[in-house]
Amino acid sequence: MSERPYVIDEMISAKAIAARIEELSHAIKEEFRDTNKLVVVGLLRGSFVFIADLVRELDLPVEVDFLEASSYGNAMESSREVRILKDLRGQIEGRDVLVVEDIVDTGHTLKHVVGLLASRKPGRLRTIALLDKPSRRETDVAADWIGFSIPDEFVVGYGIDYAQRNRNLPFIGKVRFPEA
Repeated sequence: MSERPYVIDEMISAKAIAARIEELSHAIKEEFRDTNKLVVVGLLRGSFVFIADLVRELDLPVEVDFLEASSYGNAMESSREVRILKDLRGQIEGRDVLVVEDIVDTGHTLKHVVGLLASRKPGRLRTIALLDKPSRRETDVAADWIGFSIPDEFVVGYGIDYAQRNRNLPFIGKVRFPEA
């Protein structure tokens, strides 16, 4: 990665994120109110902050598992080639599953992951994404729940990184490269 300096402008505040997660949790609790255990699958690495905050709002029996898929590496653009770097530890056949994604951009990662998990025959399979960039979609995939729809901007914070940096920001920020 080039050490080209950049600036981060706040786009979605920590307070707005917390309020939206509370709203989303109500819809998820309603959908899964009859579950005996909801398997919440976080897509690493970007979803780890979102999944932590989300499961704390769910008044349901939950099990948390993780799957790591990559289509970016350290780049700002998707390679469109999805690789599974870490698979689930547990079985999901016949179980209720909620896939938690940080951002749906081109849609290739979510489509690949949903196809993979659907082939394992879960009872119910639903998806949630903190951020959605519909203008960038290249596939026919959509999350069941969306936190925020955003324009085509490169964003960081709240678990989302740029070359492994800025995940620790409590807000979603737009990356901007100042003129030299």
